[in-house]
Amino acid sequence: MNIIDILPVAVLGAILGLDVVTFPQAMISRPIVAATAAGAFVGAPFAGLTIGATLELLALGMLPFGASKYPEWGSASVVGGVLYASQLNDPPGALPASLLAALLTAVVSGWSMIKLRRLNAARAARVRADLDAGDADAITGLQLFGLTADLLRGFLVTFTGMLVFKRLVPAIVSIWHSNMMYSRAIVMSLAAAIAVAAVWKIFHLVPHARILFLAGLAMGISLIIAR
Repeated sequence: MNIIDILPVAVLGAILGLDVVTFPQAMISRPIVAATAAGAFVGAPFAGLTIGATLELLALGMLPFGASKYPEWGSASVVGGVLYASQLNDPPGALPASLLAALLTAVVSGWSMIKLRRLNAARAARVRADLDAGDADAITGLQLFGLTADLLRGFLVTFTGMLVFKRLVPAIVSIWHSNMMYSRAIVMSLAAAIAVAAVWKIFHLVPHARILFLAGLAMGISLIIAR
């Protein structure tokens, strides 16, 4: 992929990164959605779904509540989805290498969100008097600045991630000699273990979580049977 090819991918990462916190918070930034969309973007939606489901299991253990620090999965899932979907014939090592790229991007992207929040806070402090007075222009300007800055943040994170990993992932795949079955088994076992731990924690902290989980499971099974 050249820079021209990366630009539309970066736009997708910007839009999905915006959904995480800023707008519209419609859950399209969840890894299973974002990576599938990214895979479809390069013509391999099933590959995107595969790595998206794996990232989703990992993301279950990191809940974005309050002022907690957490990875930003929207843009990172786009990077991982495109990288994995771009590996022809799904060679051994493609999933672990793409997953590593997505996780590293998620960490950097989470750090960028912290920097953006500090920037927004500093800008709000400069117009504090206007905000206290209820100035509509100041409020609208601050909102538009935050939206635009977050969109640009997601674009830069995705663009940089693709530039860094578009050659690194194929290089890792080219020297990967482990059996594909073992590689995938290890990756999925680790992801499943993290997901089970997250669900177990939720069961003990959230009231009626088990009932809601069983109800959702029953509904999912019913939909599968109905099809």
